[in-house]
Amino acid sequence: MSTPPAHDVTQLLRAWSGGDQQALDKLTPLVYEELHRRARHYVAQERPGHTIQTTALINEVYLRLVDFRGVTWQDRAHFLAVCARMMRRILTDFARTRHYQKRGGDAQQVTFDEQLFVSGEPSADLAALDDALNGLAGVDQRKSQVVELRFFGGLSVQETAEVLKVSEETVKRDWRLAKLWLLREMSGGEAPNAT
Repeated sequence: MSTPPAHDVTQLLRAWSGGDQQALDKLTPLVYEELHRRARHYVAQERPGHTIQTTALINEVYLRLVDFRGVTWQDRAHFLAVCARMMRRILTDFARTRHYQKRGGDAQQVTFDEQLFVSGEPSADLAALDDALNGLAGVDQRKSQVVELRFFGGLSVQETAEVLKVSEETVKRDWRLAKLWLLREMSGGEAPNAT
């Protein structure tokens, strides 16, 4: 199935914001494939032996979207950013309920690296990444949003720039700096090697 035109999705989002509940029913099949692809990516990054499934993650996002009130959807990128944030929260809550340790112990260390996007290797401690992202948000909200949109949302540099209303160069710079900050935080405060 090909990606629907962005303007179709935007029109349905605006209709839904205006109170048309049928617009959500029309929107769902248009964005389902993309949400499923992104959810599959997130679930694949989970620890080995996790029990959350891709379909369950999407269903939980849908249930939360149905109850969303008062959101003025800007466009497709804004919608996907909100869905990415929801997926992050759902997975983090799930990880916390599975008694992950915050850091150390027998929890695996998460290596925050560009390779996570394509490696297929499961990431370890989503809760630790969430804690680090929350810490980054306290220091620099926009950099935290860039990570959330790129890593959890799977948005491109261009889409992230559109959502945040900044230049693509700003997104690239924030992405580089945020990765270094998160790497330092998640390695126990040690500065990463420059080599």
